[in-house]
Amino acid sequence: MPGPLSGKTILEVGHMLAGPYCGMLLADLGARVIKIESPDGDIGRQISPYEVGPHNAYFASLNRGKQSVVLDLTSDEGRADLHRLVETADALLTNLRPSAIKKLGLTYEALGQINPKIVCVALTGYGLDGPFSESPAYDYVIQAMAGVMMMTGDPDGPPVKPGYSAVDNSAGIMGALALVSKMLEGRGGQMDVSMYDTLLSQLNYVASSYLNAGVRTDRIKDGAHPYIVPAQLFATRDGYLVLFITHDKFWAIFAEALGRRDWLEDPRFATMKGRQSHRDEVVASIAEALRADTAKAWAERLAPLGVVAAAVQTLPEALDGPLAASRDMVVDLPVGERTLRMIGNPIKDDCGRPEFHAPPRLGEHNAILANLHKMEKQP
Repeated sequence: MPGPLSGKTILEVGHMLAGPYCGMLLADLGARVIKIESPDGDIGRQISPYEVGPHNAYFASLNRGKQSVVLDLTSDEGRADLHRLVETADALLTNLRPSAIKKLGLTYEALGQINPKIVCVALTGYGLDGPFSESPAYDYVIQAMAGVMMMTGDPDGPPVKPGYSAVDNSAGIMGALALVSKMLEGRGGQMDVSMYDTLLSQLNYVASSYLNAGVRTDRIKDGAHPYIVPAQLFATRDGYLVLFITHDKFWAIFAEALGRRDWLEDPRFATMKGRQSHRDEVVASIAEALRADTAKAWAERLAPLGVVAAAVQTLPEALDGPLAASRDMVVDLPVGERTLRMIGNPIKDDCGRPEFHAPPRLGEHNAILANLHKMEKQP
Protein backbone atom coordinates (compact mmCIF):
# COMPACT_ATOMS: atom_id res chain seq x y z
CA MET A 1 0.00 0.00 0.00
CA PRO A 2 1.20 3.59 -0.63
CA GLY A 3 1.10 4.51 3.07
CA PRO A 4 -0.17 7.61 4.90
CA LEU A 5 2.98 9.62 4.09
CA SER A 6 2.83 8.85 0.37
CA GLY A 7 3.65 11.96 -1.64
CA LYS A 8 5.93 13.43 1.02
CA THR A 9 9.66 13.80 0.36
CA ILE A 10 12.06 13.77 3.28
CA LEU A 11 15.79 14.37 3.03
CA GLU A 12 17.95 12.52 5.55
CA VAL A 13 21.48 13.56 6.41
CA GLY A 14 22.13 10.96 9.06
CA HIS A 15 24.47 8.27 10.21
CA MET A 16 24.58 5.29 12.54
CA LEU A 17 21.25 4.92 14.35
CA ALA A 18 18.91 7.66 15.60
CA GLY A 19 18.58 9.60 12.33
CA PRO A 20 18.49 6.58 10.02
CA TYR A 21 15.97 4.77 12.24
CA CYS A 22 13.74 7.85 12.18
CA GLY A 23 14.02 8.03 8.40
CA MET A 24 13.25 4.34 7.97
CA LEU A 25 10.07 4.58 10.03
CA LEU A 26 8.92 7.40 7.77
CA ALA A 27 9.85 5.45 4.63
CA ASP A 28 7.86 2.46 5.90
CA LEU A 29 4.85 4.77 6.19
CA GLY A 30 5.13 5.73 2.53
CA ALA A 31 7.40 8.76 2.49
CA ARG A 32 10.06 9.11 -0.17
CA VAL A 33 13.23 9.31 1.91
CA ILE A 34 16.34 10.49 0.08
CA LYS A 35 19.40 9.63 2.14
CA ILE A 36 22.19 12.10 1.46
CA GLU A 37 25.56 10.47 2.09
CA SER A 38 29.14 11.67 1.93
CA PRO A 39 31.42 10.03 -0.66
CA ASP A 40 32.54 7.63 2.11
CA GLY A 41 28.94 6.76 2.97
CA ASP A 42 27.15 6.36 6.28
CA ILE A 43 29.57 4.72 8.72
CA GLY A 44 26.75 2.28 9.47
CA ARG A 45 27.59 0.58 6.16
CA GLN A 46 30.75 -0.81 7.76
CA ILE A 47 29.73 -1.68 11.33
CA SER A 48 28.30 -5.19 11.17
CA PRO A 49 30.57 -8.16 10.45
CA TYR A 50 27.61 -9.77 8.62
CA GLU A 51 26.73 -9.20 4.97
CA VAL A 52 23.67 -10.30 2.99
CA GLY A 53 24.54 -9.90 -0.66
CA PRO A 54 25.79 -6.31 -1.08
CA HIS A 55 24.17 -5.16 2.17
CA ASN A 56 25.76 -4.72 5.58
CA ALA A 57 23.36 -6.18 8.15
CA TYR A 58 23.65 -3.20 10.55
CA PHE A 59 23.04 -0.63 7.81
CA ALA A 60 20.21 -2.66 6.31
CA SER A 61 18.36 -2.80 9.63
CA LEU A 62 18.08 1.00 9.65
CA ASN A 63 17.85 2.06 6.02
CA ARG A 64 15.39 -0.06 4.04
CA GLY A 65 13.17 1.62 1.49
CA LYS A 66 15.33 4.73 1.06
CA GLN A 67 17.11 6.26 -1.92
CA SER A 68 20.83 7.08 -1.66
CA VAL A 69 22.40 10.17 -3.18
CA VAL A 70 26.07 11.02 -2.69
CA LEU A 71 26.87 14.68 -2.04
CA ASP A 72 29.93 16.40 -0.65
CA LEU A 73 28.21 19.01 1.50
CA THR A 74 31.54 20.66 2.28
CA SER A 75 31.79 21.75 -1.36
CA ASP A 76 29.92 24.54 -3.14
CA GLU A 77 28.66 22.06 -5.73
CA GLY A 78 27.39 19.69 -3.07
CA ARG A 79 25.52 22.43 -1.23
CA ALA A 80 24.03 23.67 -4.50
CA ASP A 81 22.70 20.18 -5.21
CA LEU A 82 21.32 19.98 -1.67
CA HIS A 83 19.46 23.22 -2.26
CA ARG A 84 17.99 21.81 -5.48
CA LEU A 85 16.61 18.90 -3.46
CA VAL A 86 15.35 21.21 -0.72
CA GLU A 87 13.26 23.22 -3.18
CA THR A 88 10.67 20.44 -3.50
CA ALA A 89 11.21 18.54 -0.24
CA ASP A 90 8.79 18.55 2.68
CA ALA A 91 11.34 17.99 5.43
CA LEU A 92 15.00 17.52 6.23
CA LEU A 93 16.17 15.26 9.03
CA THR A 94 19.70 15.19 10.42
CA ASN A 95 21.52 13.75 13.41
CA LEU A 96 24.96 15.28 12.92
CA ARG A 97 26.66 17.26 15.68
CA PRO A 98 25.23 20.78 16.14
CA SER A 99 28.39 22.47 14.85
CA ALA A 100 28.26 20.36 11.67
CA ILE A 101 24.53 20.96 11.24
CA LYS A 102 25.10 24.71 11.33
CA LYS A 103 28.28 24.68 9.26
CA LEU A 104 26.65 22.64 6.49
CA GLY A 105 23.53 24.81 6.52
CA LEU A 106 21.09 22.09 7.57
CA THR A 107 18.91 24.37 9.71
CA TYR A 108 15.64 26.09 8.91
CA GLU A 109 17.44 29.42 9.25
CA ALA A 110 19.49 28.49 6.18
CA LEU A 111 17.08 26.29 4.21
CA GLY A 112 13.89 28.25 4.91
CA GLN A 113 15.18 30.90 2.54
CA ILE A 114 15.06 28.31 -0.24
CA ASN A 115 11.81 26.60 0.78
CA PRO A 116 9.79 28.41 3.47
CA LYS A 117 7.59 25.34 4.01
CA ILE A 118 10.38 22.88 4.73
CA VAL A 119 10.44 21.26 8.18
CA CYS A 120 13.95 20.83 9.61
CA VAL A 121 14.47 18.29 12.39
CA ALA A 122 17.77 18.14 14.28
CA LEU A 123 18.37 15.02 16.37
CA THR A 124 21.30 15.79 18.65
CA GLY A 125 22.72 14.67 21.97
CA TYR A 126 21.92 17.74 24.06
CA GLY A 127 20.21 20.20 21.72
CA LEU A 128 21.21 22.49 18.87
CA ASP A 129 22.36 25.19 21.27
CA GLY A 130 23.41 25.53 24.88
CA PRO A 131 26.52 24.92 27.00
CA PHE A 132 26.44 21.13 26.46
CA SER A 133 25.51 21.07 22.77
CA GLU A 134 28.96 20.00 21.55
CA SER A 135 29.60 17.39 24.24
CA PRO A 136 30.09 13.83 22.93
CA ALA A 137 26.72 12.08 22.72
CA TYR A 138 26.33 8.34 22.39
CA ASP A 139 23.62 6.04 23.68
CA TYR A 140 25.93 4.72 26.42
CA VAL A 141 26.87 8.21 27.59
CA ILE A 142 23.29 9.50 27.65
CA GLN A 143 22.13 6.54 29.73
CA ALA A 144 24.93 7.20 32.19
CA MET A 145 24.23 10.94 32.44
CA ALA A 146 20.44 10.63 32.76
CA GLY A 147 20.63 8.27 35.73
CA VAL A 148 19.17 5.26 33.92
CA MET A 149 22.22 3.04 34.35
CA MET A 150 22.28 3.76 38.06
CA MET A 151 18.71 2.44 38.33
CA THR A 152 19.38 -0.69 36.26
CA GLY A 153 20.90 -3.96 37.44
CA ASP A 154 21.37 -5.73 40.75
CA PRO A 155 21.86 -3.51 43.83
CA ASP A 156 24.98 -5.49 44.76
CA GLY A 157 26.48 -5.18 41.28
CA PRO A 158 27.57 -2.36 38.97
CA PRO A 159 25.21 -0.11 37.00
CA VAL A 160 23.95 -1.78 33.82
CA LYS A 161 22.76 -0.59 30.42
CA PRO A 162 19.89 -2.29 28.57
CA GLY A 163 20.95 -4.80 25.94
CA TYR A 164 20.05 -2.57 22.99
CA SER A 165 20.36 1.12 21.99
CA ALA A 166 17.34 2.37 23.91
CA VAL A 167 18.18 6.08 23.67
CA ASP A 168 19.04 6.15 19.97
CA ASN A 169 15.85 4.32 19.06
CA SER A 170 13.67 6.44 21.33
CA ALA A 171 15.16 9.63 19.88
CA GLY A 172 14.44 8.34 16.37
CA ILE A 173 10.79 7.78 17.25
CA MET A 174 10.57 11.20 18.91
CA GLY A 175 12.15 12.77 15.82
CA ALA A 176 9.53 11.16 13.59
CA LEU A 177 6.77 12.53 15.83
CA ALA A 178 8.30 16.01 15.73
CA LEU A 179 8.66 15.92 11.94
CA VAL A 180 5.13 14.68 11.21
CA SER A 181 3.52 17.06 13.72
CA LYS A 182 5.26 20.06 12.17
CA MET A 183 4.29 18.97 8.66
CA LEU A 184 0.70 18.57 9.86
CA GLU A 185 0.81 22.15 11.11
CA GLY A 186 1.37 23.16 7.50
CA ARG A 187 4.27 25.54 7.84
CA GLY A 188 8.02 25.19 7.94
CA GLY A 189 10.27 25.58 10.93
CA GLN A 190 12.98 24.08 13.10
CA MET A 191 12.36 21.15 15.44
CA ASP A 192 15.04 20.46 18.05
CA VAL A 193 15.01 16.94 19.55
CA SER A 194 17.75 15.87 21.94
CA MET A 195 18.61 12.35 23.04
CA TYR A 196 19.10 13.54 26.61
CA ASP A 197 15.71 15.25 26.76
CA THR A 198 14.07 12.20 25.21
CA LEU A 199 15.43 9.85 27.86
CA LEU A 200 14.55 12.21 30.72
CA SER A 201 10.98 12.48 29.42
CA GLN A 202 10.64 8.71 29.62
CA LEU A 203 11.51 8.68 33.31
CA ASN A 204 8.05 10.21 34.00
CA TYR A 205 6.83 8.69 37.31
CA VAL A 206 10.36 7.91 38.53
CA ALA A 207 11.41 11.52 37.96
CA SER A 208 8.16 12.77 39.49
CA SER A 209 8.87 10.87 42.71
CA TYR A 210 12.13 12.72 43.13
CA LEU A 211 10.95 16.13 41.93
CA ASN A 212 7.86 16.14 44.16
CA ALA A 213 8.80 13.98 47.13
CA GLY A 214 12.59 13.82 47.06
CA VAL A 215 12.43 10.04 46.64
CA ARG A 216 15.44 8.49 44.92
CA THR A 217 14.79 5.31 42.92
CA ASP A 218 17.75 2.98 43.33
CA ARG A 219 18.41 -0.45 41.87
CA ILE A 220 16.13 -3.12 43.31
CA LYS A 221 16.96 -6.80 43.25
CA ASP A 222 15.58 -8.81 40.33
CA GLY A 223 14.46 -5.69 38.48
CA ALA A 224 11.57 -5.10 40.86
CA HIS A 225 9.11 -2.24 40.40
CA PRO A 226 9.60 0.48 43.04
CA TYR A 227 5.89 0.56 44.02
CA ILE A 228 4.14 -2.62 42.86
CA VAL A 229 4.69 -5.89 44.75
CA PRO A 230 5.07 -8.43 43.23
CA ALA A 231 6.35 -7.05 39.94
CA GLN A 232 9.75 -8.50 39.13
CA LEU A 233 11.77 -11.51 38.02
CA PHE A 234 11.54 -14.80 39.88
CA ALA A 235 13.81 -17.79 39.46
CA THR A 236 11.99 -21.04 38.64
CA ARG A 237 13.16 -24.60 38.22
CA ASP A 238 14.71 -23.90 34.80
CA GLY A 239 14.72 -20.17 34.11
CA TYR A 240 13.08 -16.88 35.02
CA LEU A 241 9.46 -15.80 35.22
CA VAL A 242 8.24 -12.21 35.11
CA LEU A 243 5.31 -11.65 37.45
CA PHE A 244 3.39 -8.36 37.46
CA ILE A 245 0.36 -8.17 39.77
CA THR A 246 -1.15 -4.70 39.99
CA HIS A 247 -4.50 -5.35 41.71
CA ASP A 248 -5.58 -7.25 44.79
CA LYS A 249 -8.14 -9.06 42.62
CA PHE A 250 -5.37 -10.71 40.62
CA TRP A 251 -3.34 -11.30 43.77
CA ALA A 252 -6.26 -13.35 45.11
CA ILE A 253 -6.40 -15.36 41.86
CA PHE A 254 -2.64 -15.91 42.03
CA ALA A 255 -2.77 -17.04 45.67
CA GLU A 256 -5.61 -19.45 44.95
CA ALA A 257 -3.74 -20.89 41.94
CA LEU A 258 -0.74 -21.62 44.15
CA GLY A 259 -2.89 -23.07 46.93
CA ARG A 260 -1.86 -20.31 49.31
CA ARG A 261 -5.11 -19.03 50.85
CA ASP A 262 -3.03 -18.02 53.88
CA TRP A 263 -1.67 -15.15 51.75
CA LEU A 264 -5.21 -13.76 51.58
CA GLU A 265 -5.64 -13.83 55.34
CA ASP A 266 -2.24 -12.45 56.34
CA PRO A 267 -2.41 -8.61 56.44
CA ARG A 268 1.20 -8.41 55.26
CA PHE A 269 0.19 -10.18 52.02
CA ALA A 270 -3.51 -9.52 51.45
CA THR A 271 -3.38 -5.93 50.15
CA MET A 272 -1.08 -3.94 47.92
CA LYS A 273 -0.29 -1.60 50.79
CA GLY A 274 0.62 -4.54 52.99
CA ARG A 275 2.80 -6.08 50.29
CA GLN A 276 4.58 -2.78 49.73
CA SER A 277 5.39 -2.50 53.44
CA HIS A 278 6.59 -6.12 53.67
CA ARG A 279 8.28 -6.54 50.30
CA ASP A 280 11.05 -8.87 51.52
CA GLU A 281 8.72 -11.35 53.22
CA VAL A 282 6.29 -11.40 50.29
CA VAL A 283 8.99 -11.83 47.66
CA ALA A 284 10.72 -14.58 49.64
CA SER A 285 7.49 -16.57 49.97
CA ILE A 286 6.66 -16.25 46.27
CA ALA A 287 10.20 -17.16 45.26
CA GLU A 288 10.07 -20.35 47.31
CA ALA A 289 6.77 -21.39 45.73
CA LEU A 290 7.81 -20.69 42.13
CA ARG A 291 10.94 -22.85 42.34
CA ALA A 292 8.65 -25.89 42.28
CA ASP A 293 8.03 -25.73 38.50
CA THR A 294 9.39 -24.36 35.23
CA ALA A 295 8.91 -20.82 33.94
CA LYS A 296 6.95 -22.07 30.93
CA ALA A 297 4.67 -24.18 33.10
CA TRP A 298 3.92 -21.28 35.43
CA ALA A 299 3.16 -18.95 32.52
CA GLU A 300 0.82 -21.48 30.92
CA ARG A 301 -0.93 -21.98 34.23
CA LEU A 302 -1.26 -18.34 35.31
CA ALA A 303 -1.77 -16.38 32.08
CA PRO A 304 -5.20 -17.92 31.28
CA LEU A 305 -6.35 -16.78 34.72
CA GLY A 306 -5.58 -13.15 33.88
CA VAL A 307 -2.42 -13.04 35.98
CA VAL A 308 0.34 -11.23 34.12
CA ALA A 309 3.14 -13.78 33.96
CA ALA A 310 5.62 -14.64 31.21
CA ALA A 311 8.72 -16.77 30.85
CA VAL A 312 11.84 -14.74 30.06
CA GLN A 313 12.82 -15.60 26.51
CA THR A 314 16.05 -15.32 24.57
CA LEU A 315 16.16 -13.07 21.51
CA PRO A 316 16.04 -16.06 19.11
CA GLU A 317 13.02 -17.43 20.96
CA ALA A 318 11.26 -14.08 20.56
CA LEU A 319 12.12 -13.59 16.89
CA ASP A 320 11.30 -17.17 15.90
CA GLY A 321 8.22 -17.40 18.09
CA PRO A 322 4.52 -17.31 17.23
CA LEU A 323 3.86 -13.83 18.63
CA ALA A 324 6.33 -12.09 16.30
CA ALA A 325 4.95 -14.12 13.40
CA SER A 326 1.35 -13.23 14.22
CA ARG A 327 2.24 -9.53 14.13
CA ASP A 328 4.26 -9.74 10.89
CA MET A 329 7.24 -8.39 12.77
CA VAL A 330 9.85 -10.40 10.85
CA VAL A 331 9.86 -9.65 7.13
CA ASP A 332 11.83 -11.25 4.29
CA LEU A 333 13.24 -9.08 1.51
CA PRO A 334 14.67 -10.74 -1.63
CA VAL A 335 18.21 -9.54 -2.37
CA GLY A 336 19.28 -11.24 -5.57
CA GLU A 337 19.51 -14.92 -4.70
CA ARG A 338 19.65 -14.15 -0.98
CA THR A 339 16.99 -13.15 1.53
CA LEU A 340 17.45 -10.22 3.88
CA ARG A 341 15.47 -10.80 7.08
CA MET A 342 14.43 -7.68 8.97
CA ILE A 343 12.22 -6.43 11.77
CA GLY A 344 8.98 -5.00 10.41
CA ASN A 345 7.28 -1.73 11.27
CA PRO A 346 5.27 -1.68 14.54
CA ILE A 347 2.63 0.67 13.12
CA LYS A 348 -0.21 -1.26 11.46
CA ASP A 349 -2.33 0.57 8.87
CA ASP A 350 -5.86 -0.69 8.27
CA CYS A 351 -5.36 0.06 4.57
CA GLY A 352 -2.94 -2.82 4.25
CA ARG A 353 0.60 -3.98 4.88
CA PRO A 354 3.40 -1.63 3.77
CA GLU A 355 5.61 -2.64 0.88
CA PHE A 356 9.15 -2.98 2.18
CA HIS A 357 12.16 -2.49 -0.10
CA ALA A 358 15.84 -3.32 0.26
CA PRO A 359 18.22 -0.65 1.56
CA PRO A 360 20.04 1.39 -1.10
CA ARG A 361 23.58 0.87 -2.26
CA LEU A 362 25.80 3.92 -1.84
CA GLY A 363 24.89 6.48 -4.50
CA GLU A 364 22.40 4.12 -6.13
CA HIS A 365 20.01 6.98 -6.88
CA ASN A 366 22.40 9.71 -8.02
CA ALA A 367 20.29 9.94 -11.16
CA ILE A 368 17.94 12.09 -9.08
CA LEU A 369 20.55 14.86 -9.25
CA ALA A 370 21.17 14.35 -12.95
CA ASN A 371 17.45 14.76 -13.61
CA LEU A 372 17.36 17.99 -11.60
CA HIS A 373 20.24 19.37 -13.65
CA LYS A 374 18.46 18.45 -16.89
CA MET A 375 15.29 20.20 -15.77
CA GLU A 376 17.23 23.37 -15.00
CA LYS A 377 18.68 23.42 -18.52
CA GLN A 378 15.33 23.03 -20.19
CA PRO A 379 13.91 26.31 -21.61
